[in-house]
Amino acid sequence: MSNAILDPTGRASRTTAATLAGLARRPDGLTGLRVGLLDNTKHNALLFLRELGELLTSEYGAASVSIVETKANFSVPVDAEIVGRYADACDVVITGVGDCGSCSAAAVADGIAFERAGLPAAVVLTDAFLTTGHMMAEVQGAPDYEWITTEHPMASLTPDEVRERARTLLPQVVGSLVGSNA
Repeated sequence: MSNAILDPTGRASRTTAATLAGLARRPDGLTGLRVGLLDNTKHNALLFLRELGELLTSEYGAASVSIVETKANFSVPVDAEIVGRYADACDVVITGVGDCGSCSAAAVADGIAFERAGLPAAVVLTDAFLTTGHMMAEVQGAPDYEWITTEHPMASLTPDEVRERARTLLPQVVGSLVGSNA
């Protein structure tokens, strides 16, 4: 049973474990695919995501970073209109960085929403907010949903440190987006 107190979206009563049919099918690789980036407005998140996008195009053959949007509110999950724009414009999505409690919960909800729309999603959270992420995954009916964890904090890093963090997490991001079920 979902607990509405733990659901900042207020939709706990409408979300059940049966809602999530499964993760989106993973492509065999990223060559030729369009990458979408969803910035949550947190400091250094967009720099981190852009660096990942550049690395995916230069090192993994992604065709482009075809859509980059910034959420209006970091603590509110994306709506169906935004998910639809991403579904039309890209093949995989990277979102985060969950560097606070409410933005971590929303990032997990965002990843699950993209997955439900058929888009493989890589979500990045800092290690200080794992419990928040797990609670949101459970509320969203996907208790086993996985994301990429990085050391907290991200917001106070220098630009060079952010780029290094992206480089370090790149293999995990690729592993999250591609797989053997394609």
